[in-house]
Amino acid sequence: MALVLFDLDNTLLAGDSDHTWGEFIVDRKLVDEQAYRKSNDQFYQDYLQGKLDIKAHLACCLAPLTEHSMETLHQLREEFVQERIVPMIAKEARELIRRHREAGDTLMIITATNRFVTEPIAHLLGIDLLLASDVEIKGGQYTGKPEGIPCYQEGKVTRLKQWLDENKEISLEGSVFYSDSHNDLPLMEIVDSPVAVDPDETLTATAKERNWPIISLR
Repeated sequence: MALVLFDLDNTLLAGDSDHTWGEFIVDRKLVDEQAYRKSNDQFYQDYLQGKLDIKAHLACCLAPLTEHSMETLHQLREEFVQERIVPMIAKEARELIRRHREAGDTLMIITATNRFVTEPIAHLLGIDLLLASDVEIKGGQYTGKPEGIPCYQEGKVTRLKQWLDENKEISLEGSVFYSDSHNDLPLMEIVDSPVAVDPDETLTATAKERNWPIISLR
C-alpha cells in the first residue's frame, strides 16, 4: 500500500474549481459582477504564472462566505457541484482513482483551493483524505479568514509533513503524486513517483528533463 496524492484542479478535474466557483457566484449575482470577475480572472492568471499571492486570493474568495448563512452556502455549494463540477470529472480520472483504491493505496487530495469549495468534491470522488487551504469558522459562521498554512506551493509540503507527523503509520515510501502544475514542483520533488497529468508548459519541460511519466486524463 502506498500514499497516493492527487492535485485537484486541472488534474482530477478538467478545469479549476476555485476559478469556477468565482464564476458561479458572479452568475448568481452574489457579488459585484465586474469587480469580482476581474479579480477572479487575475488571480487565476497569477496562479498559472506561479506568482499568486495566496493570502490576497483567499481574502478575496472567502469574503463572500461571510454574507450568507451556512444553510444558504451549503445549498449554493451543492448546486455548484452538480452544475459545474460533475461535468469536469472525466471517466479516466475516476478509473485512476479506482485502480489505486483497489490496490489498497491510501488516497488523498491535496489542493490550494479552499476547503469550503473542495470538501464536497473530494466526497464526490470517493476520497476521504483532503488537505486544502482551511477556512476559519466561528460561531457557526465563516469569518472570511484563512486558517493555518495555505496549501500552496511549499505550503503543500509543510501541510503534508504535518499530516504525516500525526499519522506515523503512513510514510512517503512508495508515494505517488499526480499534478498538472509547476506550482506543485516542491511536493513532486519529495515523493517517490511524481506523475505529470496534462501538465502546463513548465511542468512538461521539467517532467521530460527528469524522466517523470506524463499522462492525460482527458
